[in-house]
Amino acid sequence: MTSLTQSSILLEEAAKAVLTNSPEKPAPESVVGALVEQEKTANKLKERSNFNQFVGTWRLCFITGTQKTRRKIGTALGAGRYLPNWVKIHLSYSDSSAFPQANLEQAFEAGNVENSVKLGGLKLTLSGPVKFQEKKNILAFDFTRMNVILFGVKLYDGYIRGGAKSEEKFYSDRINKQAFFAYFYIQEKAIAARGRGGGLALWGREN
Repeated sequence: MTSLTQSSILLEEAAKAVLTNSPEKPAPESVVGALVEQEKTANKLKERSNFNQFVGTWRLCFITGTQKTRRKIGTALGAGRYLPNWVKIHLSYSDSSAFPQANLEQAFEAGNVENSVKLGGLKLTLSGPVKFQEKKNILAFDFTRMNVILFGVKLYDGYIRGGAKSEEKFYSDRINKQAFFAYFYIQEKAIAARGRGGGLALWGREN
């Protein structure tokens, strides 16, 4: 973890404002600027993290538009926006021995992820394996299971997209062929990353 700077303090404030449903939020343009500054700093310092720093539940607070092609940091990011309070999207990372790790390279740490979206009485949860590359702070993931609940009634709970076979193959596949987040801001109360599509995202830790 890096020490807090002006830009990191702004990111912490933005995440806290969403978690507490505060009407006073930092301007979206300021949040985008802080994200870009933190990414530039992380690329220079090249500090390593570990998967344990991600274990827990994180609420998605702020996103920018994606980019079809990689561009210079700070350009063509698209308008950033806060997630509205009526939709709640969470990432939950956990250590897991449930997935086969025989083919897992030593450069990676393994775990599990759940991505849940709650909208009114509907809750959709996708889950699957993750592998974290400490050297570059890249966390690759694959959603292999789905759970759908509507007003307390379970509509579906099972494998998707190849299921168990996809999980076994996941660890031997190269990261550049997988969905991933390149994390550049990793603190106790907030994390931020750039996705494979080029968009930026900020999450706040749920208690």
